[in-house]
Amino acid sequence: MARGAKSAEITVRTPGGRYGVLVWPGALALAGEELEKLAPGRPWAIITDRNVWKYWGKSLEAALGRRYLLVSIPPGEEQKSLAVAERICEQLVRQGADRTSILIAFGGGVVGDLAGFVASVFLRGVEYIQIPTTLLAQIDSSVGGKTGVNLRAGKNLVGTFYQPKRVLADPEVLRTLPHRELRAGLFEAAKCGVLRKSLFDFLERRRDDLLRRNAGALAELVGRAVRLKAWVVGRDEKEAGLRRVLNLGHTVGHALEAETGYRYFLHGEAVAWGLRAATLIAQEGGMIGERAAARIHGLVKSLGPLPPLVRLSPGRLAARLLADKKTRGGQVHFILPERIGRVRVVTGIEAAAVVRALEQLCNEK
Repeated sequence: MARGAKSAEITVRTPGGRYGVLVWPGALALAGEELEKLAPGRPWAIITDRNVWKYWGKSLEAALGRRYLLVSIPPGEEQKSLAVAERICEQLVRQGADRTSILIAFGGGVVGDLAGFVASVFLRGVEYIQIPTTLLAQIDSSVGGKTGVNLRAGKNLVGTFYQPKRVLADPEVLRTLPHRELRAGLFEAAKCGVLRKSLFDFLERRRDDLLRRNAGALAELVGRAVRLKAWVVGRDEKEAGLRRVLNLGHTVGHALEAETGYRYFLHGEAVAWGLRAATLIAQEGGMIGERAAARIHGLVKSLGPLPPLVRLSPGRLAARLLADKKTRGGQVHFILPERIGRVRVVTGIEAAAVVRALEQLCNEK
């Protein structure tokens, strides 16, 4: 199938594997062709959620063109658990999956994280590809090989680094994405923009087109974000140093998600609050200028409303922060912006400073 001018092929190179990310309106229709290149004649097993399958299952089925196994789970962050991962493995066994099978993660970040984790442990590891169906998954979670499930103590505390064999990112599937989910992806993109100024400028310039789901603008956004992610993980696959910058907004964001039982915030929404809190902490410490900080706050607010913040006591917040997987030696690592396009890893930020930032955001008019 011919690809149009809006297609992009981005290569991710890590010690754990080299693979391509195809960003193209129409990439879903290539799934069968791409799988036959990767795994000719081998069994295919789709892991998806029921909402995604309702809207796009027939399209993927038509693209595959032959028999496949199917495991479907309910939607929602609460599915990211060891219990659900075990049930998926049991279903794969019952349906006849074996070590030659290739798994297809067909869904958003929850499905991608779960399917990647299952792929890394099922029969001691089988190959998988990602077909992300949310904006957040297309720009971030489908690339880089992080897999994981949540514990009650915190988010993604059990997981692996396990690279996919291929990623197919089709902006066309975002047409059926609820508007709140679209904005959640744009909030994650704003985080990426703070890491790379050209992406931040693009978000400011094309914000209205992105909110209207302009296919060209979305394809360009996904391509830009994936190039950033590929550059970072190619230099630090397992978060020994550089890759930590991708956690900008996530330290506080994960604490907010865990404290509210993963049912109140979408992940991108929690990251948005975390990004704004990190910016306020940087402002309080004199790390970032007022103009740059105002641009960050302004971009986040311009992308749409967020669920109101919940008030957390310093003690509860500190406990959540210390349980985060980014904590090392009892020290919480914060990623704080110095300017648009540059961040710094900082330790020694006290929970009281985080609470002050969150309270300022809670009281914002």
